[in-house]
Amino acid sequence: MLSVIHSPQPAPTESLLTALVNELSTLPFPFILVLDDYHAASSREVDEAVGFLLDHLPAQMHLVVTSRENPDISLPRLRARDQLTELRAADLRFTASEAEHFFHHVLDIHLSAELIAGLQAQTEGWAAGLRLAGISIRDEQDADRLLQSFTGNHPMVLDYLAEEVLQRQPQAVQDFLLRTSLLDRMCGSLCDSIMSSPKVPGNQMLTELDRKNLFLIPLDQERRWYRYHHLFADILRRRMLESMEEGDLLELHQRASSWYEAHGLEIEAFHHAVAARDIARSSRLLKGGGMPLHLRGAAGMTIRWLESLPVKELDKRPELWVYYGSALLIAGKPTGVERKLRAAEVALDDVEQDADVKELIGWIAATRATLASLPLTGNPDIADSHLHAAETAMQGSETEDKTEELVGFIAPAWNAAKRETDGIHQVIVQSRRALAYLRPENLPARTASAWMLGVACQRRGDYAEACQAYSEVIANSRILDHRLMAVTSIIGIAQIREAEGRHDLAAEHYREALRLAEGLPHPAVQEAQSGLERVCRLLESGMKGYRIEPLSQRELEVLQLVAQGLSNREIADRLFLAIDTVKGHNRRIFEKLHVQRRTEAIARARELDLI
Repeated sequence: MLSVIHSPQPAPTESLLTALVNELSTLPFPFILVLDDYHAASSREVDEAVGFLLDHLPAQMHLVVTSRENPDISLPRLRARDQLTELRAADLRFTASEAEHFFHHVLDIHLSAELIAGLQAQTEGWAAGLRLAGISIRDEQDADRLLQSFTGNHPMVLDYLAEEVLQRQPQAVQDFLLRTSLLDRMCGSLCDSIMSSPKVPGNQMLTELDRKNLFLIPLDQERRWYRYHHLFADILRRRMLESMEEGDLLELHQRASSWYEAHGLEIEAFHHAVAARDIARSSRLLKGGGMPLHLRGAAGMTIRWLESLPVKELDKRPELWVYYGSALLIAGKPTGVERKLRAAEVALDDVEQDADVKELIGWIAATRATLASLPLTGNPDIADSHLHAAETAMQGSETEDKTEELVGFIAPAWNAAKRETDGIHQVIVQSRRALAYLRPENLPARTASAWMLGVACQRRGDYAEACQAYSEVIANSRILDHRLMAVTSIIGIAQIREAEGRHDLAAEHYREALRLAEGLPHPAVQEAQSGLERVCRLLESGMKGYRIEPLSQRELEVLQLVAQGLSNREIADRLFLAIDTVKGHNRRIFEKLHVQRRTEAIARARELDLI
């Protein structure tokens, strides 16, 4: 073969390959041909030659190809024939245990399991990245500090990625990589928007980058959405900041924000509007078309942006003060809320009360109702320490949105005593004010206000108003698909029916709550289960053991006359009492028997053999 290749008139390629295959076929032992760094040699002619070789591969021969890019040979055909074994980035990525073995036994560097896990996560298991980290640790003794600094901006990572990857790409590809690096995730049309009249469509460029394995990670099976490897994204963003004028960078963020908004992705649109320093656009997006973004999981992002704004900008837009207070509450930071609400009221002082302003007044009232509800919790530690203990408790969890924790604090427990306090009065006043001012279509805020009104009225013993409020919550929650609010409201109605002694209805509501709460990890589920078991025991025992506060002799006399059908005036005349005194006796009888009407009192009294 060598003599033929070196001859002045070499034979056609196919003849050469045929001769090569024939010679290889005579070898008596199995062997492997390795083509390393195939991307450096790939061309149409080479790809065709390798394809011919694969089509006529001798039985004892195996071909191994390593490449940064997908080789342009018939991989789908080989895959379909089950003649292809593929090891890709996901297969080569080091797991936590492999990374630990690598540091301890290959690099002979002994680190804690936590530190190795951190480096494995930081590098996403990239072996070269782990080796670079190991080299850095040898040079720098403070391994913990290295973990904090080991990003795409670390000198060794920066040099490696810049030299081995970025600088080897055509200028058009480098421009694409730098501009799109400001995106957390990307698709073809989004990239087109960022690039502005690109020569190569975004879909085509992403497909090519994916084929070249340029640290691009697909996020779905259809390969529509991608992201960059974290370390690669770091270096791209650093290069972008170094090479791009500030005005051009802000314009890229504006384009990204416009694309996301046009495609209904408002949180992402808000993120890029903030990065573009466009206060007017950010404010409009934060409103979220009636459901502010901080109620959709963007509370932390909202707070960070509002913290960065000067007070004069917030005063110009009072709704930002309102959203600031509401976002702090959602983030589990109630101690700072009231100051924001007062600032909003000051900013609204000289503003005409149109529909938008009334809506903000309703938001303020709804937020204040939540603040007033927190100290009413059944947890005495939180109640005694007001908002500080509640904030400490909520900051103990890792979730950014503390809605479930807030619901858990406020939701009434079965053993919560019926009482009348300034706190309960404040919750009822603010909740009613919120419902009076909020637009009917503002279901999230109205639902929360109605729920808190129901809880407060239940605690005060106003069962009719509580049930009415809970019913509104249940209806709204079905529209909003907010199971937790619906479940706690159904439980509230069940507790009221149980307090009234209507145990069959209570059991029905507890069962409904459990059906709706299936798979919902929340203490409310346990409350429903406990309630159901409690009323079922009472139903099974035929009310035996049902405890009520004993009635006085006078109350028993009044109850007997009620059972005979006498009016309050007739009872007053019969017992020589003032009519207000009789009404007072009736009220205490109803409370002790857990009923609301005369007919219910009579039925309960007969069940308990009181008359």
